[in-house]
Amino acid sequence: MAQDSKVDEQLLGEFVQKLRAAAGENLTSLVLYGSAAEGEFHTEYSDYNLLCIVRDTSFASLNRIAGTAEWWRKKKHHPPLVMTAKELKDTADVFSIEFIDMKQRHRVLYGDDALRDLQVPMHLHRSQLEYELREKLFLLRQHVLLAGSNEKALWEALLNSLSSFTTLFRHVLIELGETGRRHSREAVQELASRLNFDAATFVQMMEIRAHTSDRKQFRADDVATRYLAAIEKVAGAVDTMQSSPARS
Repeated sequence: MAQDSKVDEQLLGEFVQKLRAAAGENLTSLVLYGSAAEGEFHTEYSDYNLLCIVRDTSFASLNRIAGTAEWWRKKKHHPPLVMTAKELKDTADVFSIEFIDMKQRHRVLYGDDALRDLQVPMHLHRSQLEYELREKLFLLRQHVLLAGSNEKALWEALLNSLSSFTTLFRHVLIELGETGRRHSREAVQELASRLNFDAATFVQMMEIRAHTSDRKQFRADDVATRYLAAIEKVAGAVDTMQSSPARS
């Protein structure tokens, strides 16, 4: 059976209502971004990613919306990112990966579209991409060590890391000159053809996450072997890239 991937619009609507009531005129924009905003949402592995733009971020202002954030946390979701419009603009260079993703996949729930006209400088993009790939690879290795011979724990480590790596793979394609938005499967397959690694492992894991394939068909240690090797190959390729002069 395919996994339910329907976004809970009623829940989102209730959050918006509570946040507006708590924040008042301090709230200028609330944006849903990521998989919940565009077609790749999986209830078991995805979250509702929210960007909250406010006029004031003082402790007093944060405290006024803390109750809403706690209510949201009890629904098992992360609190929203809270920042001012100036902070969004000023930090776009150091968070180029995150803000490009937000711009490509977002839906305004309230107020202004804070992301529509945001300019994201690209001169630090390759460096951030290298850092993120290495950091997440090292973290994955730690989880693999902790899983040991526990196959269930190994599967969870692999499946929980998948979205992070497919997101970063899309950004490797950007560094290779592709500016169009691709869904995860397409991005992995295109990058695999360019860098010569096994895309099948990623596709299999996507299908397992979506419950269109049963993981019992596969050996976790074999999937882990191919998965880690592919990530290492991509990270190594990014290490050798030079940022384009047009991006600096």
